[in-house]
Amino acid sequence: MISRSVLLRTASMAILLAVSIFIVVWHGRLLATHPHLVYLTGWGLLALMLYLTAYNARKKLAFLPLVSSRLWLQAHIYLGLLTGLVFLLHSQWRWPTGWFESLLSALFLGVTLSGIVGWFISRTIPKQLTTVGGEVPYERIPIIRRSLREQAERLVLKGIPVAKASTLADFYAGRLADYFAVKTHFWAHVFGSRRSLNTLLEQIAELGRFLNPEEKNTIGRLTDLVRQKDALDFHAAKQFVLKAWLFVHIPLTYGLLVFSFVHVVLIYAYSGGAR
Repeated sequence: MISRSVLLRTASMAILLAVSIFIVVWHGRLLATHPHLVYLTGWGLLALMLYLTAYNARKKLAFLPLVSSRLWLQAHIYLGLLTGLVFLLHSQWRWPTGWFESLLSALFLGVTLSGIVGWFISRTIPKQLTTVGGEVPYERIPIIRRSLREQAERLVLKGIPVAKASTLADFYAGRLADYFAVKTHFWAHVFGSRRSLNTLLEQIAELGRFLNPEEKNTIGRLTDLVRQKDALDFHAAKQFVLKAWLFVHIPLTYGLLVFSFVHVVLIYAYSGGAR
C-alpha cells in the first residue's frame, strides 16, 4: 500500500510540473507581444525569493499558530524549484554579460545548489544517524568522547600488572591515544567510507596474535571502545554537515536578496521601468 507521504509528494510533483509547463507556454506566447514581460517575471521572481526566505523566520517563530513547519518546508522545496524556472525565463535562458548581473546570477546559482544539497542531506543523514549508535545530541559528543578515552586508558593501565607486560599499553600510546582524544576520520565519515576504521581494526587484530590470554581479553574490550568511538565520530561528522550547510545557504540567501533589491533600483533608475 502506498503511504500518504508518497502520494503527497507525487501529487506535489505533478502540480509543480503542470504549473511549470503552463508558465513556460504562457511566457512563450506573451514574449513576442509584450516587450516588458521581463519586468513581470522579475517581480514574480523577487516575490518567490521573499517567500522562500520567510521559511527561516517561520522556523524561529514555531510558537505562532501558522502553517505547520512540515508543510512550509514542502512548499519551500517545490517553490524553490519553480523559482529556478522563473529565473531562467527572466534571464531568457542566457548567462548575463555585465559584472553585476553575473554576480547576481552566481548568487542565485549558489543559493539554488546549496538548497538542493541541503534538501538531500536533510533527508539522508538523519536516517543514517539512527542506524549508527542511536540518537546522540551534538552538544554531548565531547563529553562522551572524553568518557570513552578515560575508559580506554583505565582498561589499558589496569591490564599491565595483570598481564605483566606493556605490549598493549605501548600500542595504545603509539596508535590509539590520539584516536580517543580528538575527532578522527572526518571526511571518511562524511562520505561513508569505513577504510580507516577497518585498517585500525586490522592492526588491533594483528597485535592480538602476539598477546597472552589476559591481554587478549583486554584488547577485546578495547576493540569495543574503538567501535563506539568510531560511531561517535560518525555522528560528529554527519551532524556537523547538517549544521554547517546552513552557514552557506542562509548568508547566500540574504546576499542574494540585497543584490536583488539593488538590481531593481538600478533597473528602474536607468531604464525608467516598464511603460
